[in-house]
Amino acid sequence: MSRLSACLITWNEERNLPRALRSLGAHKAKVITREWTDFAQQKNLAAASAGNDWILSLDADEELSPELQQSVIAWKQQEPEFGVYEAARRAWYLGGWIKHSGWYPDYQRRLYRRDVASFHGIVHESLQFTGKAGRLHGDLFHYTMHSRAEHEEKVERYTTLAARQMYEAGKRSWRAAMWLATPWTCFSTFVLRGGFLDGSRGWLISRMASRGVWLKFKKLGKLVEAERRASPVKAS
Repeated sequence: MSRLSACLITWNEERNLPRALRSLGAHKAKVITREWTDFAQQKNLAAASAGNDWILSLDADEELSPELQQSVIAWKQQEPEFGVYEAARRAWYLGGWIKHSGWYPDYQRRLYRRDVASFHGIVHESLQFTGKAGRLHGDLFHYTMHSRAEHEEKVERYTTLAARQMYEAGKRSWRAAMWLATPWTCFSTFVLRGGFLDGSRGWLISRMASRGVWLKFKKLGKLVEAERRASPVKAS
C-alpha cells in the first residue's frame, strides 16, 4: 500500500477549509506558519515538510468528489505505475457547474512523488516533472469565485503579477498584443471553447478572460513607459 500526505496552503480560508478537509478524511494535521513568498514555494515547502514521499496537493477551495476519493483509495492498493497523476477539475462558479468555457476538464496534476516533481511558476504554478502522468477517475471540485466582484479582484491581482513576470522576462512589446489578443480571447472562450453552452456564466467568463488579457498588457505597458522615463536621455 502506498502512503501519502495531503498538503494544503491556506490564508483566510475559514469558509472553504472544513469542506476540503472532510473530503480528505483528514486528521492529525500539522500546521506550519510561514511568511508568504509565492504559491510554488509555499507548496514545495509543504511537500518537503510532509511525512510521506507521495503528496496529494489540494487548494483550500477544492474538494475530492466521491468518485475521486474512491479512485485515490484504489490507487493506494496498487503499485504506482507513474510518478505523477492528474485529475479533471470542475469549477462551481456563481451558483452552477461550468462544463465548457475552457474551464473543463482542466486536468490538474496533484498526486506525485516529491522526489520526481515540484511546483514552479509565480502566477499560475504548475507541477514540473519528466515523463508521463497517470490519470485518476473522478473530478476535483473547485469552488471558485463566489461573486463577480471577487472575480474582478482576482483578475486585478493576477494581471499585476503576470505583467511583472513578463517585464522581468524581458518582454517590452505590448500595444499590438493588447489590441489583438483581447477580442480574440473573448471570441475563442465563448465560441471555440463552448462558453455559450454555459449560458450567462460562460459569457461572463469570456468577458473576464479578455479583460485579464487587456489589463495584463496595459500594466506591462506602464512598466515599459516607466522604464523609458527613468532612462537617461542620450545627447544627440
